[in-house]
Amino acid sequence: MIRSHVENDYETISRTPRAAGAPRLKSRRLASVSAVAPQATEVASHLPSPTPAPLKRGHVISFAALFLFTVILYARPADFYPSVATNSLALILGCVTFATFAISQLSLDGTLTARPSEVNLVLIFMLTGALSIPLAIDPAVAWHEFSGTFIRCIAIFIVMVNVVRTEQRLKALMLLALVTGIWLSAGAINDYRLGLMTVEGYRAGGRGEGIFGNSNDMALFLVTLIPFAIVFVIESRTILRKLVFSGAGILMSVGIFLTYSRSGFIGLLVATGFLAWKLGKKKRIEILVGGGALVAIVLALSPGYALRLASIVVPSLDPVGSSEARQGELFRSLYIAIRHPLLGIGMGNYAPEMSYHGLVTHNSYTQVGAEMGAAALICYTLFLVKPLRKLAQIARDTCGAKVDSHFYYLAVGLQASLIGYMVSSFFASVAYLWYVYYLVAYAVCFRRIYESTTGREVVLKKRKQSREGAAASIGESKAAIV
Repeated sequence: MIRSHVENDYETISRTPRAAGAPRLKSRRLASVSAVAPQATEVASHLPSPTPAPLKRGHVISFAALFLFTVILYARPADFYPSVATNSLALILGCVTFATFAISQLSLDGTLTARPSEVNLVLIFMLTGALSIPLAIDPAVAWHEFSGTFIRCIAIFIVMVNVVRTEQRLKALMLLALVTGIWLSAGAINDYRLGLMTVEGYRAGGRGEGIFGNSNDMALFLVTLIPFAIVFVIESRTILRKLVFSGAGILMSVGIFLTYSRSGFIGLLVATGFLAWKLGKKKRIEILVGGGALVAIVLALSPGYALRLASIVVPSLDPVGSSEARQGELFRSLYIAIRHPLLGIGMGNYAPEMSYHGLVTHNSYTQVGAEMGAAALICYTLFLVKPLRKLAQIARDTCGAKVDSHFYYLAVGLQASLIGYMVSSFFASVAYLWYVYYLVAYAVCFRRIYESTTGREVVLKKRKQSREGAAASIGESKAAIV
């Protein structure tokens, strides 16, 4: 049943108890007013939040430009047809997209961007990156990292937050990502068929030289897409659509498997486990047992993958020594982050200046902490956690309501994708790349669409403080009456 109210996101204020020997209230009327006041405050805290303003219709051309830019970003034509035109195509389209967006946004809302907390966090994150450049070990490397993919990610993130104003637009971008995942997985399967396991002699490689060029990064991308496929299976009303999305999920799972990515396997396990736990409330034990049996069968059929996973805790099991090298870089990057807490050593400076073997940190959290400082790490972490908590609030508000079931499934699916990213990115230096900015933008756009459609503002609840405040108010009212 849908809750008709949302609790306010502020601390409950309670008065201190009356000191011993203090005079009692002189008037019964004043006492009754004092007794009622806490109750009135408690009731007021349960009143509905102000109805959010509906999103204005518009940004048709801006969304078309954004969609085309995303197609070019995923397809990476420069990797297959190198030329001056293809090398600059994504940059040109990105500039056109932002310019078109800025004009239409100013005419629609009178401001360059809406200001949900995620936008504020990403702007502060960008500011810390800019401030770290002059103090970097090599400012030229820091500037190159800042002015490259990183600043483009933030610009497109802001465009997405403001342009994606309908559920149809959101699902169009999610479906485009799914199509890309199917293409990548089909390519990995074809490489396996042809015996072209180009990474370490037994792992499928990525595609091109861009964001999918690394097999681990490609696996991370696929991990974030599988929850989308599962949600679309549940939402689909026809057998054909269910079969298509089920096949897409299976295909992408095989793609992850062929990369032999440890981070991809763990991320997939956690993301799908979370999704199964949330969607299968009445059959959690069966799901737990069945999922464990499935994982055991998969690892038994591929002992090489099982040994690779075991090398996370026993590095000597890794024949190429990558596990041991990554553990060394993890501790080294933690040390650098502690030694340079203010603004770090500069974006992109860890591998050439501080690494033992010229490697990246292979951990997005220590990447940010070592290269941008503690403040940036806090912003980055909150950038991931804030949308996750608000998606959880939407899931709670729509759980069990048939009329809002599609909101519930999308909220849980986006949660699972973000959790999958958070787990997989613990083993990859991807904080400056596109993956997280698209995911968080999906979550913010979904929340804004939900608020505009239902008229209910998503406000985080502080249940513990509310209970403590209510108990203090009741105790105080009883003391006042006495």
